[in-house]
Amino acid sequence: MEQFEFTDKHKKLFMGLMLVGVAAVAYGAFTDGHRTWVNALIDGFYFFGIALAGTFFVAFNSVSQAGWSVVVRRVFEASMGFLPIGSLLLMIVFVGAALHWNHIYHWLHEGIMDPTSHHYDHIIAGKEPYLNIPFWLGRAVIFLGVYILFARLFRKYSLQEDAGERTYTDSRSYRRSLTPYAGFLVFFGFTSMAFSWDWIMSIDTHWFSTLFGWYLFSGYWLTGMVMVMMITLWLKSQGYLKVLNESHIQDIGKWVFAVSVLWTYLFFSQYMLYWYSNIPEEVAYFLPRVQDYAWPFWGMIIINFIVPTLFLMSKETKRNTKLLMIIGFIVMIGHWVDTYLLIVPGAMQDTGSFGFIEVGMFMGYLGLYLFVTFRQMAKAPLVPQAAPLLDESKHHHIN
Repeated sequence: MEQFEFTDKHKKLFMGLMLVGVAAVAYGAFTDGHRTWVNALIDGFYFFGIALAGTFFVAFNSVSQAGWSVVVRRVFEASMGFLPIGSLLLMIVFVGAALHWNHIYHWLHEGIMDPTSHHYDHIIAGKEPYLNIPFWLGRAVIFLGVYILFARLFRKYSLQEDAGERTYTDSRSYRRSLTPYAGFLVFFGFTSMAFSWDWIMSIDTHWFSTLFGWYLFSGYWLTGMVMVMMITLWLKSQGYLKVLNESHIQDIGKWVFAVSVLWTYLFFSQYMLYWYSNIPEEVAYFLPRVQDYAWPFWGMIIINFIVPTLFLMSKETKRNTKLLMIIGFIVMIGHWVDTYLLIVPGAMQDTGSFGFIEVGMFMGYLGLYLFVTFRQMAKAPLVPQAAPLLDESKHHHIN
């Protein structure tokens, strides 16, 4: 039984990162409170997405009965353990917006839906049945609460298999046991679209896109895959996960490559159609990003598409652990920039900047995520002991 040891060295490192984050928040609170709140949403959503992607991956691979991923499942389970804290950090931003502690969401501004006010906006007022504080916060609580319940249920089932408390008499009973995982995928399919509208798209209230939910999903799914890939490769380099072989690593690399292509396809489909049609209410979303944030906008596309596509095409590179770590780090930064561009131009217009607040808060959230994830990994064997497809996973081999 292989057990990960969460040492004092790890704790000190992650707590050091968290202290940098606390310092950045304190500095931002005294110098630019609005910018600090905006970064709280950027980093909160970024790391929440990573944890949610872990939950999605566990459910997706369970329902599809994918054998190869069993030996890395515990790393995904540890990642989804951040969901409660990530959800709490997001709710602080949402409640703060509802109480007017921050001004991220334009539709929450006072008088914006009041016909007697000079701030009245008839387009936003037309969305009031959906965009109103009780319904908006209520949806967030339900979505986040159900995600946490599913994540804890999946973790419980996994540990019960190890303890022999969850057994399957035949293939039919095993398939029946997958019902909660399928239920999560159905719930996630609907709600992931809704929260993309609620939490991110509503920042640019006049704009909408039918592809936006899928585009957002591909981004945090990819980031979640990359984060777990890097943790897994680090564990392997430290002598853990002895059953992990080159075929498992190659399959993780395939997922990173495939989802990168999906993200690029969705970005291009959205951007190209808007550029070609040149309809004012549609291009209004992209114009500020192209004009005011040109370097991060085009740089983000190059990093998130060309780097993984160019380097992860061949079998050899998908088995090269050092190259995968480098690519993973680059892609993680690229998709943080993508998240930045989803939020900042709508919340801060052309006043967005990059400095200690952005770097420090990212480091703080990263330290908190890694602290929770590594602590979760230390609570159970790194490889499931009695998973039905464990033997298949151990002998996974790609020619």
